[in-house]
Amino acid sequence: MGRPIGVFDSGVGGLTVLRALRSALPAQDFVYLGDTARLPYGTKSAATVVRYSLQCAAALARYDLRCLVVACNTASGSALAALRAAHPQLPVIGVIEPGAAAAVALTRCESIAVIATEGTILGGAYQAAIHRLNPRARVVGHACSLFVALAEEGITDGPIADAVARRYLAPLFESDAPPDTLVLGCTHFPLLKDAIRAALPAGVEIVDSAETTAATVAAHLAAVPTAADAARGRITWLATDGAARFARVGSLFFGEPLSPAAVSIVDL
Repeated sequence: MGRPIGVFDSGVGGLTVLRALRSALPAQDFVYLGDTARLPYGTKSAATVVRYSLQCAAALARYDLRCLVVACNTASGSALAALRAAHPQLPVIGVIEPGAAAAVALTRCESIAVIATEGTILGGAYQAAIHRLNPRARVVGHACSLFVALAEEGITDGPIADAVARRYLAPLFESDAPPDTLVLGCTHFPLLKDAIRAALPAGVEIVDSAETTAATVAAHLAAVPTAADAARGRITWLATDGAARFARVGSLFFGEPLSPAAVSIVDL
């Protein structure tokens, strides 16, 4: 496919976005950078997240990208404007805007819930993006930080995952006007989608920001569907620390085995 699509995240969560991108664009080449030496971004100041994001983008831009995907909710909320200003010729797509647009399109009662990490909820980026599209929408945000640990430990189904999902989600639907749409506002959360679905009332729509981002990228690039027997694109793996852990945990998120030997450690 020639020029690759660059994807970066503070760690391995963005691999759910890469997984969706590869499903949508199987012949496309990708370069993925996980800034594992400096994760998590969610506890950093906005200025620091912008600085880190610009450094990640600069490292990826050396690969003559077709497009840059910010597969991190924190960076998408804080750094998109700076990234677009620094790379005006490069399409830069984050995960928040596609998820917000999908939620606004799906909701029937204009009531939307967003679950994410505490930093993303407190930052209010999803709430703001949804209200830009529909000022009348009622948006409730709820931090579900334990989902991150469960995903990274591979505890994505069974009684523990189910109990945590019920504990987090039940209060969101106890009001007289409960949400009819739930946004997965963290790239870790798609791994727990089955447990999350089981904890929801019937009829609630789930928005997976990884899938909506992949669809947005494919549409932006006017991608042509690829024949099933076409060769799969290559992926270049980059991380800033811990190739072995990146490969071990990343395999859970990407859905395919990753080899530590395939991960190049870069210094930003």
